[in-house]
Amino acid sequence: QVQLVESGGGLVQPGGSLRLSCAASGSILSMYAMGWYRQAPGKQCELVARIISGGSTNYADSVKGRFTISRESAKKMVYLQMNSLKPEDTAVYYCNAERVFVAGTRLPSDYWGQGTQVTVSS
Repeated sequence: QVQLVESGGGLVQPGGSLRLSCAASGSILSMYAMGWYRQAPGKQCELVARIISGGSTNYADSVKGRFTISRESAKKMVYLQMNSLKPEDTAVYYCNAERVFVAGTRLPSDYWGQGTQVTVSS
């Protein structure tokens, strides 16, 4: 079984910064991508940033230039550095691992963390 554990959320003032971390554990053979999604109250879950195994990245337009996704592949870690935070960034942030091959299985699966709350407020 694969587990994703997020950390680093919290309360921050507008203009501040936070760094989210996600650690993947389990009998992971490979992952196609890891990423961060968020869901604000009353809104749909949306992609924030994603990094593919080859290193290319995707960002939501709303966070480009403010957020940076990075990873440590050997440690199965992914990070989200969030700068210049705005109140509209307030949401629960979820770590995602995409197309994960686990030892003993034939087909890949996607996995999600439990989420970490980010609140941007003065």
